[in-house]
Amino acid sequence: MNSPNPQSNNSHSDPTDVGLPPIVLDHLPNMPSLLGRAAFKSGYYQLGDVLPALSTEINHLRIREHDLQAYRVLCGFTDNSVLPATYLHMLSFPLSLNLLIQQDFPMKAMGQVHLRNQISVLEEFDLRASISMKATIGSSELTSRGVEWDIDVTASVDNQLVWSSTSTYLNRCKTGIAAVRKQEVSPQGNAQDWIVEADVGRRYAKVSADYNPIHLSDITAKLFGFKQAIAHGMWSKARCLAALEGKLPNSGYSVDVAFHRPLFLPSEVVFNSAVNQQGESFSLTNKKSGVLHLLGQIS
Repeated sequence: MNSPNPQSNNSHSDPTDVGLPPIVLDHLPNMPSLLGRAAFKSGYYQLGDVLPALSTEINHLRIREHDLQAYRVLCGFTDNSVLPATYLHMLSFPLSLNLLIQQDFPMKAMGQVHLRNQISVLEEFDLRASISMKATIGSSELTSRGVEWDIDVTASVDNQLVWSSTSTYLNRCKTGIAAVRKQEVSPQGNAQDWIVEADVGRRYAKVSADYNPIHLSDITAKLFGFKQAIAHGMWSKARCLAALEGKLPNSGYSVDVAFHRPLFLPSEVVFNSAVNQQGESFSLTNKKSGVLHLLGQIS
């Protein structure tokens, strides 16, 4: 889910190495089963706890052409030989969720707010190749709104790192740190109006198997405190990259995104992009209210 970015201070910690072996899987866990277990996973985190360096990995993972094609259609990517930068994040999401349901992970699995996502596309590879992926609990940091913590994911082909990602989540709790407001500036350049249909959450769930109730319907979203269903943040990021794919190289770039306010379904939004010193910035805002949903940078 999406939320405004908190401003952080310098209270930062790396995960503790408690000697826990990696969880090695021979197949991706079933997402509905993981979500069911996540719903009942309790938390015992206390302020100041250092998160354990849990990791889970899988080898011999293969991209299924039919699934990839469905993803391209849903997010607006061209049907070509280039793998969308966001696809391996979706493919590896069961690994990340599998970490959250472990009893050694002290936070609740549900209710973690997705603040940011950074993806690096390092090398091209044969999409028929066998992929090894690993998800690891990364560093954490106290902020004014709680604890920001990372999940780091890597993908390798023939022992060569080809892709990496860091997702930053917020565990809400009182920290006593004063909030510092930061004014975000959206790029002003090539603007496009988009209509985001009411069923986008259900369609993305069908492709990704991420059936989190907040994305499926207004009724199920209200059970978790939302007035309407909201779009998956990573669908929003993918849709923006699809609009820019003609400007992207096949590899050798990074895409950083900060998720701000939730994108309620349905919505009319404005996509904006502009060239800057780092590469290209882009944003997604509500057409009527001007509320910022997403701010990104390609470099």
